[in-house]
Amino acid sequence: MKNILEGRPALRAEIEKVAEVAGYLWQNGWAERNGGNITVNITHLVDDDIRQMEPISDMKPIGTVLPALRGCYFYCKGTGKRMRDLARWPMENGSVIRILDDCASYVIIADQPVMPTSELPSHLSVHARLIAQGSPYKATVHTHPIELVAMSHHREYLKKDVLTRLLWSMIPETKAFCPLGLGVVPYALPGSNQLAEATLRELEDYDVVLWEKHGVFAKGLDVMDAFDQIDVLSKSAKIYVNARAMGFEPEGMSDEQMKEMSVAFNLPR
Repeated sequence: MKNILEGRPALRAEIEKVAEVAGYLWQNGWAERNGGNITVNITHLVDDDIRQMEPISDMKPIGTVLPALRGCYFYCKGTGKRMRDLARWPMENGSVIRILDDCASYVIIADQPVMPTSELPSHLSVHARLIAQGSPYKATVHTHPIELVAMSHHREYLKKDVLTRLLWSMIPETKAFCPLGLGVVPYALPGSNQLAEATLRELEDYDVVLWEKHGVFAKGLDVMDAFDQIDVLSKSAKIYVNARAMGFEPEGMSDEQMKEMSVAFNLPR
């Protein structure tokens, strides 16, 4: 069995971050059973020996053509795999794939022939857009934060930037660490092209997108950056829900206070 991490400390460190985040998702109750996905672009960590590795799977179709991904490499959580297991054994519950020259298919090269997430086309479409834009973002995370999903069942919160304004107002750090806010995608079938296309549109303006009645999708510089943004938004949602459970509508920070935050921390809006 190949061990792609052996002798490659930078790549090992990146996969260890994936495992750490997978553990956080499980511990937070955001990753029931096999819920959630993680994909990381590791092309910048690939050496010539990895490029020469023979595939350990047949050629698999992506389901779409993504020219920006020609010759790229990704670590992907496996389909049907649990985050709690990914946290302990990342290379037994995920795999490294190589995008082939046709830009429409891939092969698994290590460590085991673990099929990637069923939502791979959506994740790879986001990565292709990031590469085409020259973005430094390398990671995507999909998970099911309880309070945020609950809030997506209220029609009022699905209006543009209503949740962004509310969540920013709960605690100053939320605007500081998630300065683009939260985009919203109306309900679409999980894994569908409709969901992928709507997510791509929202990610033009936001780093984190809420999928109605489903979960969130985040992009980040690395997997920890993507997790951190979800985490701060979830904390704000918890504060709001707890205040409501105590019997009152939380006041939140005023527009003036949030404007002061934006100026002090040089935030985009």
